[in-house]
Amino acid sequence: MISRTSATRFELFLDLLILSFLVLASNFSLAAQTQGPRPGRPLPEPVNPKLPSLFLIGDSTVRNGDGNGSNGQWGWGDHIADYFNPKKINVVNRALGGLSSRTYLTFDYWDRLMVLLKPGDFVIMQFGHNDAGPINDNVRARGTIKGTGEETEEIDNILTGKREVVHTYGWYLRKFIADTRAKGATPIVCSPVPRKITNNTEDYSRWAAQVAESTGARFIPLNTIVSRKYEELGPEKVELLFFGDNTHTSLAGAELNAASVVAGLKALKNNPLARFFSVRARSVKKAR
Repeated sequence: MISRTSATRFELFLDLLILSFLVLASNFSLAAQTQGPRPGRPLPEPVNPKLPSLFLIGDSTVRNGDGNGSNGQWGWGDHIADYFNPKKINVVNRALGGLSSRTYLTFDYWDRLMVLLKPGDFVIMQFGHNDAGPINDNVRARGTIKGTGEETEEIDNILTGKREVVHTYGWYLRKFIADTRAKGATPIVCSPVPRKITNNTEDYSRWAAQVAESTGARFIPLNTIVSRKYEELGPEKVELLFFGDNTHTSLAGAELNAASVVAGLKALKNNPLARFFSVRARSVKKAR
């Protein structure tokens, strides 16, 4: 027979055990939110590997969350597939929110894409929004050195616990371009889409353009194309293109940005994706 004192102690122990579990679960959830994406998250793959594929890489302005708008925010990569014929090409959105050009590489997402990439494929890249963050901290540690040079900074990464050599924003873009070409695929660089209030992605837009020019890669001045549309629409209508903050777009905003990418492709002197456009793409005029 168990005494009342023993039962009380057992209940107290059980309560403490449950409380400890809840605290650990809460801390794990908080860490997941603050540290952002980690290596190994599953991403889409080509539906028909026999067809050419257009791969998209970037941050949450390209693919937000799981790409289904569950939080009210969408990336332009979630809607650009409508402008391509699925019988001719796969559109594979492998962008991931929270990543910079650096962490897309160091978290192994780039190497995993390389396994899928084949001759005749395409890679559209758009980074910059997260590259301005801290180079080394215990939250995200995703920043890159500003500019396009060959400067490096060697760190003991507080977040990962690993030694790491951090490069410039331009260096990471050049690596993506070179690796894409080494696979027989075509790289296309986009400048980052603008924010709602202040266009503080201007430096990264300039650096993206400089990298594209120095490497001979095709370049879409997406920041300029979208900014012009915002100016034409006016502040009240632009307000409806964002959801929750000044960076992440609503459904309407993502659709506008997707059409802007297509407009930028059409403005290229030699658009390698023209033969894959769908009927819907006919309604988009080439960017000025």
